[in-house]
Amino acid sequence: QVQLVESGGGLVQAGGSLRLSCAASGRTFSSYGMGWFRQAPGKEREFVAGISRSGSSTRYADSVQGRFTISRDNAKNTVYLQMNSLEPEDTAVYYCAARNTLRIVTTTSYEYWGQGTQVTVSS
Repeated sequence: QVQLVESGGGLVQAGGSLRLSCAASGRTFSSYGMGWFRQAPGKEREFVAGISRSGSSTRYADSVQGRFTISRDNAKNTVYLQMNSLEPEDTAVYYCAARNTLRIVTTTSYEYWGQGTQVTVSS
């Protein structure tokens, strides 16, 4: 069982930055590939970024490539999402997710999910 708790969301102006954190419980954090997803009102949950177990591989949605960076610290059981050059279109609830997998998964087929953190970008 893995419990995930996101933090770091908030209100920011367009062009600004936020750093989301996701703290995981348990001693097997390094066994899980991690992903960040987001869901805007009236829209489906979508993949934002993913990172492999060791952190050596990452993958991004086209819409955030070059602006967002995913990273992880396995010693701290934490995954991060650094978001720069934020746009109003980035407004959504952001979720982290964990899956026991070797590869980065871009669908919502993750085993564990956090409760989400709201990110609002004003124009």
